[in-house]
Amino acid sequence: MTEQMTSGIELMFTGMGIVFLFLTMLVVAINLMSAFVQRYFPDIPASRTVPGITNDIDKSVVAAITAAVHQYRNDRKGRK
Repeated sequence: MTEQMTSGIELMFTGMGIVFLFLTMLVVAINLMSAFVQRYFPDIPASRTVPGITNDIDKSVVAAITAAVHQYRNDRKGRK
């Protein structure tokens, strides 16, 4: 019985060690890939404006959209 327990404990620690080693290697690989990507492929700064979209939105349109969203949300609350 003790021989089986010893074998079981050895197998358990071997399995846990292999999983720990794999996860450690995975973390190291992800960090290396992240450093590689940040070094050789830096972020492109996003432009501040989107072509074709203006900020000249009529306030009555905004009010109508806000009222519609508010009414929709209130209707959804009543159904639950």
